[in-house]
Amino acid sequence: MWGHGHETRQASPPVVLFLYMSTYETITIEKRGAVAILTINRPDKLNALNKQVHSEAVQALNELENDDDVRVLVITGSGEKSFVAGADIGEFKDETPISQRSKFTQSTLFNSIDSFPKPVIAMVNGFCLGGGNELALACDLRVCSQNAKFSQPEINLGLIPGGGGTQRLTRLIGEGRSMEIMLTGDMIDAETAHKFGLVNHVYPAGELEAGTMELANKIAEKAPIAVRLAKEAVKFASRSNLDEGLRCEVDLFALCFSTEDKQEGVSAFLEKRKPIFKGR
Repeated sequence: MWGHGHETRQASPPVVLFLYMSTYETITIEKRGAVAILTINRPDKLNALNKQVHSEAVQALNELENDDDVRVLVITGSGEKSFVAGADIGEFKDETPISQRSKFTQSTLFNSIDSFPKPVIAMVNGFCLGGGNELALACDLRVCSQNAKFSQPEINLGLIPGGGGTQRLTRLIGEGRSMEIMLTGDMIDAETAHKFGLVNHVYPAGELEAGTMELANKIAEKAPIAVRLAKEAVKFASRSNLDEGLRCEVDLFALCFSTEDKQEGVSAFLEKRKPIFKGR
């Protein structure tokens, strides 16, 4: 359904800008409680993905993974026009088949997001095209503003998606819808993306950030280890048969019984109080 777009929301907590050991030029990182926000920061290029963005974002993900204070990651683009408007096409000019294949078979940003152990939410605030859509597809959840636009326009350049678009989109919304998006290169609007199951929630532009943070904080309050294991099990479900998936699920379910958070959750339920999860 459309994501509570017209409800009154409380103001978001103050933004705390924090830096790790690295200084980035094409991304920024903010921390709001247990939620980190990674912003692709090339507004003059509609946040197009170039080599530097890929490199810096992968490095930031490695650092965020090791920050125990961060329980949920939000990824977005700077400005109001674009989430990520695709790859920086200028970098394609001098690429050879071998160099391009090598680049995309290494640790790409898309795969780094996909394998990130904590929940990742794409906050789509405008154009989400080509590599931008592939970036969003690599996230666990996608929310967008009413003015968001989605497409895989590679066919218009005589190309096909190379960052997981043909695979992740098909698994998410089905073969027929994915085929039309891939073969036409046409854009779809936010309402269509929601109807197709590409996005979880749609908000008015002015309420996108508040809606995203509400969702992120709701997840961040849950038991961190259980959240990670649930994410792992769901990811496995789309990449295995039912018997393998059920075996994976019961193993991860049983693993939860080794955690302090499981004891806390059960005790809080029996004592009729809110649990305090510590990620142990």
